[in-house]
Amino acid sequence: MMKQRILTGDRPTGRLHLGHYVGSLETRVKLQHQYETFIMIADVQAMTTHFDNPGALREHIGEVMLDYLAVGIDPGVSTILLQSMIPEIAELTIFFSMFVTVSSLRHNPTTKQEIEEKGLKDLYYGFLGYPVSQAADITIFKAHWVPVGADQLPHIEQARRIARRFNDLYRPVLVEPQALLSPVTKLAGLDGRAKMSKSLDNCIYLSDPPETVTSKIKTAVTDPARIRRHDPGHPDICTVFGYHQAFNREEIEEISENCRTAGIGCSDCKRRLADKINALLDPIRERRDHYASRGREVREILAAGTGRARSVAVATMAEVREAMSLVSF
Repeated sequence: MMKQRILTGDRPTGRLHLGHYVGSLETRVKLQHQYETFIMIADVQAMTTHFDNPGALREHIGEVMLDYLAVGIDPGVSTILLQSMIPEIAELTIFFSMFVTVSSLRHNPTTKQEIEEKGLKDLYYGFLGYPVSQAADITIFKAHWVPVGADQLPHIEQARRIARRFNDLYRPVLVEPQALLSPVTKLAGLDGRAKMSKSLDNCIYLSDPPETVTSKIKTAVTDPARIRRHDPGHPDICTVFGYHQAFNREEIEEISENCRTAGIGCSDCKRRLADKINALLDPIRERRDHYASRGREVREILAAGTGRARSVAVATMAEVREAMSLVSF
């Protein structure tokens, strides 16, 4: 029996961090043996916000590849691909854009949130049309499932509507994708903001050395009402406790009780967290170092995966053109 297919990925805007790990990477590693997995490095979509510095993408692509391999993505099982090397995605994006309204794009909640977070004053066509491009990414590989956090659900719903609209207009060629909701969807930044983000510089990167991780955690925001060591804490509003929930589940009840009764201070709490995160990252850093010294092998892995993915995209586009009665010479 053929496995159902997953499509997931990241925009290569820099090294990946713990927010990516709990939001998607950990889930991908677990699911890659259960589903036929396609993982896209979305360099074209990265240009929606980094169009003025495309040269930086080359370095970022390499960093993302190293992070993928470091966390345990197996290139013998998962297909890692580079978006810009599959022109059929751009072709399908254009076809979709003919019947997607500007109004539906403007009212996409995820798009509106990103506009607010990034303080964008001008809306470029590529940025506004990001959900259309994403729908093409998903449907060209006929993905059944797309692992996402809750904040990405509007994008998946829009992709479903686009696939459904195409199938109704022409012929049922495309798979209508389903969202596979990640168990942990968002990790607060070290500064206590709602999201760990490279642009906000509030991250712990997967490649950070142990001393950097420890130093960063020392700066993390805690319960603002807990001023003195003997003051009782409120773990539910503490950023550090949120990290314990993600990375130290076996001790979470003990830490919660000790915090509420002032049985543990913030410094000790942070020290225990740093030890847990470094224990998690140690094998990831080791694998990353291994691949970092084998650049040619990493490039070959990406090229091979992209080649496999393109063969799927070419076959889908042949069906799409036939369904649309487009003439071939």
